[in-house]
This record gives sequence, C-alpha cells and structure tokens, in this order.
Amino acid sequence: MTYAVSEIRSAGRPRKKRLTKAAIEPWLYLSPAIVLLVVVLLVPLIIGISYSFRKFSAFKSEYVGLGQYQAMLSDAVLGQALINTLWWTVASLFFQFFLGLGLALLLDKPFYGRRIVQAVVFLPWAVPSFLSGLTWAWLFNPIIGPLPHWLFALGLKAEPTNVLSDPATAMWGPIVANIWFGIPFFAITLLAALKSIPSELHEAAAIDGASPWQRFTKVTLPFLAPTIVITVMLRTIWIATFADLIFVMTEGGPAGSTSTVPVYIYVSAFKSLDKGYASAVAVLLLVLLIAYAIGLIAIRRTLVRHV
Repeated sequence: MTYAVSEIRSAGRPRKKRLTKAAIEPWLYLSPAIVLLVVVLLVPLIIGISYSFRKFSAFKSEYVGLGQYQAMLSDAVLGQALINTLWWTVASLFFQFFLGLGLALLLDKPFYGRRIVQAVVFLPWAVPSFLSGLTWAWLFNPIIGPLPHWLFALGLKAEPTNVLSDPATAMWGPIVANIWFGIPFFAITLLAALKSIPSELHEAAAIDGASPWQRFTKVTLPFLAPTIVITVMLRTIWIATFADLIFVMTEGGPAGSTSTVPVYIYVSAFKSLDKGYASAVAVLLLVLLIAYAIGLIAIRRTLVRHV
C-alpha cells in the first residue's frame, strides 16, 4: 500500500512540472516584448506623470503637488487649445472617414485601372508628415501656390491671400492637409472589411428585391460597424495627439488660432521650458482619450453582439 502511494506521488511530480513549465513557457517567449514595452512605454509614462507634480526652473525642481493641475483651471490659452483640438479632430475625422468609406466602396467594385487608382489613393499614407505639411504650406502660399488663386476665382475669397495667415481660416489649412493625409487609412481598413463580407448575402438581398441603398444599410453597414468603431477610435487618438502638420504649417499661429493641446504641450516643454506644466497638460489629454476609448470599446462590444 505504501509502495503504491509513493508510486502515485512520483508519477504526479512530472505532471506537475509539465504544468508549471506550460504555464511559464509562454511568458518566457513574451518576455522580450514585455521588457521592451515596460522600458519604452511604461517607464516614460510613470516619469511623465511624476513630472506633473513638480515645478521646474532653470537649475532645480520642487514638489508642488496638484499645483500644476490647479493652474490649468485658470489657463485661458489651454481652454482655447482644447477647443481647437476638438475642432481639428472632429473636422479631420469626419471628412477622412466619409471620403475613405466612399473610396473603399468604389475600390471594392471591379473596373478598368482599379490597381492604378488604389496606388494613387494609398500614396498619401506613404508620404512623411513633415513633407506633407511643408507641401501644403507651399500650396496655400499665394506667391508660389495655386490654392489661394483658385479660391479667389471660385469667389470663396475676396483676394488671393494666404489662408494660414488669417486667424478665422487658419485651422482649415492643417485640416485639409490632414484629410488628404488620413483618407488612405480608412480606405485600406474599410476595403479589407468589405472583402470579408460574404457575397452570398448581397446576392440573397438582391434576389429579395432590396435596393442598393437597402443592401448597404442592412447588409454592408452592420458588418462594417465593428471595424468602423475601432478605426474611428484609433484615428481619433492619432489625430488628437498629432502635432506635426500643424507645427510645420503654422506653429500654432496666428494668434494661437491653430494651437492644439499637443502643440501647446510642445511649446510649454521646449520653448517655455516648463516641463512640469507640460506634463500635467499631457496627463489631462491622456485621461480624456482613455475615457473616449473606453466609451467606444463599450459601443463596439454592443455592435459585435448584434451582428
């Protein structure tokens, strides 16, 4: 009896070791990526948040607690930057999404020269953002660019002046550049989602007498909904934290009319040398975007359950 029990125990030890090894082995494979994420993402995030509780001067820093966050409450420039960020994000996202969706629907249909059109549509995504901003700034310059003269010829402007030099219209310059730059993202992702929809569903709907609009709203759109939510969420975060185009084209001017929160963070940290306040504003932007992402993810789960 004693021999049988000891034999069972000895047989159970290798099984326990195998289970332990099976539990640890995946983490060993993931460890390089985990270490990289911790070093590149988590550590700078913690350091940045810690900076928001300190006040930096030329040669020293001191702990001020929530002082930087209290200062944000009375910062009118930050308030304007938040409004600019909302306007910049919503306008860019609206046109990027609908133009990208239209191109995806067009490219989903077979026609002569479709591959050439695909290459042209996806080209802006391959252009560096710095070069895009520089090119669009030249296009809006009435001395070397055609756009002011076209707007004047169409009667949209009283004279061919630079759109970027007028506080009332300056934000439209980076928005137009960002629309051109971001359309391929939606076109690529939505085209891939369209390819995954079974063609039998459209054929069955057509046999039942559904119109093209009914097939789009009742078949295509429900299948695209989860992809739309996740792409809109990602693109919103990228646009809201994107400062390259604006800084290259206007540097936040004129008179702060194009200064978004990322631009304000850059100016506070590297021009005003107030790293503590810049970190506090960055934390505010992080919290707002996390809340936005949580809301959209909840919406996506609801859509997935109903598709």
